[in-house]
Amino acid sequence: MPDLPELAVVCVTYSPGEELAEFLSSLDKATARPYRVVLADNGSTDGAPEAAAAADDRVELLRIGENVGYGAAANRAVAGLPAGIGWVLVANPDIVFGPGSLDALVDAGARWPRAGGLGPLIRTGGEVYPSARLQPSLGRGVGHALFAAVWPENPWTRSYRQEGAVTERTAGWLSGSCLLLRREAWESVDGFDPRYFMYFEDVDLGDRLGRAGWLNVYVPDAEVVHTGGHATDRDAPTSARMLAEHHRSAYRFLADRYRGARWAPLRLALRAGLGLRARTGVRAAPGSEPYGGGATARPR
Repeated sequence: MPDLPELAVVCVTYSPGEELAEFLSSLDKATARPYRVVLADNGSTDGAPEAAAAADDRVELLRIGENVGYGAAANRAVAGLPAGIGWVLVANPDIVFGPGSLDALVDAGARWPRAGGLGPLIRTGGEVYPSARLQPSLGRGVGHALFAAVWPENPWTRSYRQEGAVTERTAGWLSGSCLLLRREAWESVDGFDPRYFMYFEDVDLGDRLGRAGWLNVYVPDAEVVHTGGHATDRDAPTSARMLAEHHRSAYRFLADRYRGARWAPLRLALRAGLGLRARTGVRAAPGSEPYGGGATARPR
């Protein structure tokens, strides 16, 4: 095997239960390369991260001590990695890797030297999840937000989600539930924005990577399963909280890109519209996917 950058896996945990053991077991089949795992733990109480670290000397437990959110926890874990590690996979513990999937992502990174992030094909409930999307521009995003629930095949949603494009290609952003990052690219944009407690941290990262001259590359030859991708559908109160948090993150993302007095009326309209969308979305369809994106559909 030719010399390759060292590889690390960062998994953000928050009482992950039995899913963590399946995550780690499937990881062994995902790559033939040496790797290490850092569990960035946001205050688990179930003992699963401790058990995983005790069972495998490749697994390190980083106790954050409190729930700081997905992006902030991942940032701390990556910051502690040795300088020689050139590839970092950031993932949820409810991911099950397909055989060779991580090697396929790293191999694609060699084909795309400007790839800052590379994402696999993700299945949830047997279906291919649209995990490689365009950036939510104002027009496309508003159209998706207004019509997705009542007219799923509307042109704004179809354009934004890119559901039919299951080929290796560039994208505006990639799902943070399983994302391989070139360390150089990650450090050039200072990783995730820690202001996003959950949701939109991956949309924001993809946008900033693109602005810095890197590419977000979708690699469907690498396949994983997100077993918890619909977890909030089973719990309406949790789903309501998630939808509200999702819309807060959506507003932050758009407000950051439309700053200054000139855009103040637009920001006011966005805040009001997203607030209404959150309230009506919760009442009409708990757990349904709202505007934008996010690394996962479950609490951290």
